Amino acid sequence: MGKVKIILGIVAIIIIAGLLFTAASPILVVAEDSEEVTPGIDMAASFSMFGGFNWVYPGSSVNENGQTLHNVHLDSPDDPYGAARDIITYSYHYTPHLIVSVNNAAAEAIFGESIVDDIRANDAYNGYAHSENVPGTMSRGDAVGTAMVNDGMNMLEVPIQLLMGNIKLFFV
Repeated sequence: MGKVKIILGIVAIIIIAGLLFTAASPILVVAEDSEEVTPGIDMAASFSMFGGFNWVYPGSSVNENGQTLHNVHLDSPDDPYGAARDIITYSYHYTPHLIVSVNNAAAEAIFGESIVDDIRANDAYNGYAHSENVPGTMSRGDAVGTAMVNDGMNMLEVPIQLLMGNIKLFFV
């Protein structure tokens, strides 16, 4: 029973620290397609305790040199997450100090095996278009959000996927 209390105490401390951390600085959550030869960031969102999720569009998020968030692994192979931080700072005027990378396996474990197909279906066939720059229209962020809500979330998979390496944390 003593070990269980220690583990629960550690989990509680991590949760509290995470909440305090997000109060001070938004977290950048990136969805990376690990099945590609050079991984790309296909979708991203900032998360803060007070603002919730705000979608970040990798193709239109750039640094001062015009390099996109989508291509950070290709453009900055030695420090892709440092480059991601710099791109977010340049494009959105806040600096994330924690980047959470989620690959397809983690997304499917947490949201169900059809999550990627559901996002693509919403994006291509269900009236959502790549229109993040057109006010009043649906966007890829809306497609992702709808798929996440419709598929539901299995929170118990998050620590499992962290331990398996399908969710990675990068302090930048």
